[in-house]
Formats: sequence, C-alpha cells, structure tokens
Amino acid sequence: MFSLGFASESLTPRSESSVIPDVPPTVAAIKNPSSKIVYDEYNHERFPPGDPSKRAFAYFVLTGGRFVYASLIRLLILKFVLSMSASKDVLAMASLEVDLSSIEPGSTVTVKWRGKPVFIRRRTEEDIKVANSVDVGSLRDPQEDAARVKNPEWLIVVGVCTHLGCIPLPNAGDYGGWFCPCHGSHYDVSGRIRKGPAPYNLEVPTYSFLEENKLLIG
Repeated sequence: MFSLGFASESLTPRSESSVIPDVPPTVAAIKNPSSKIVYDEYNHERFPPGDPSKRAFAYFVLTGGRFVYASLIRLLILKFVLSMSASKDVLAMASLEVDLSSIEPGSTVTVKWRGKPVFIRRRTEEDIKVANSVDVGSLRDPQEDAARVKNPEWLIVVGVCTHLGCIPLPNAGDYGGWFCPCHGSHYDVSGRIRKGPAPYNLEVPTYSFLEENKLLIG
C-alpha cells in the first residue's frame, strides 16, 4: 500500500559522485569535492604561451613605462616643493638693513619690516637709568630691560600695540615711551606695558648689529 504524505529526500540513497540536479555549480562543487579540475572552453579561448624571443621586448616596455611614471611623480614632487619655497622678493622682505648713524640720542625712528612698523629708539643715559630702576615684580608682563636689548643704547620693538593692534605714538604717554591713542595703553622707555588694557610688552623682533651703526632686522 502507498502511504500518504511527502517523500523525504533523505530516504533516497545517493552516491557522492552523482550530479545534484538544479543546484548551482559552486554548491555542487562544495558538496562533491574533487581533485580533478575541468576547464570550460565553451566561452573561453586559450592562447599558447608567448614567444620567448619577444620577452625581452615586453620587459623593456614594462620597465620603460615604470620609469616614465617614476619620472612624472618626481617632477610633480619637485614642482610642489618649489612652489612652497620663498621667492627672492619674499626673502628680501624677510630682513631689513638699517643705517643708525643718522639717529640722534633720545629720538625714535620708524621703519617698515614685513609689513609692520618697527620702532628704533636711541636711548640716552637717563633713559637707560630709568628703564633699569623699575621694579620688575610690579610689571604686568615682567621683563628686565637687559633681556629686551642687546645694546642698552638701542631699543628695537615692533610698533604694534599688544591690545588690539593699533600703532602707538613714540615719546608719549605717562612713562616717556609710547602711548596708544586707541585705548590708552602706556609703554615705558623699554617698551614694557605700564598702564592701560594691553596685556603684553611690545614685541622685540629678531635683530643683530652688523657693524657699530648697521642694524639687521630679521
């Protein structure tokens, strides 16, 4: 008698070498592993190995292509580095040579360096004495005068107020140095902030004396 119900596929014996119908090739290959590899030539065309006599030419072409690519990359890198290098005009503006022989004691001259004013003050003996008599501990931005000058006779500072960037007036203010008319900051003869809203002393740029009366800023 025939029993009702569905036939179970697991009850049907099947050998490992049989082909599983309606199963993708990859699934069939996993379920039926085999060491024999069959190449399907239905949609493929197999070419014979290349001619050994032409291998040298092929290697030459490949090597030449890599050399061209390397040269192009090198040129791009050099172009990028050179574009970042400063031009002669920029290098010339980076430093400024000043003749100090015409500056009288007690006077201040203004020069332009890197787009900013620089104050050069030739101080008198009295200016130097006053600058060194100040109690450094009472200053908002404590600095001794000797730390701000290389030669006590000459004071070189950037002429930009450290409050909001205004240009202070020389030989003015309550301390005989500079006075900023924008918000009332007073600097002494050492360029140190003594009164007003400015938080720091006037900046001292990088400079050196080439000769007795030759100054190089920058």
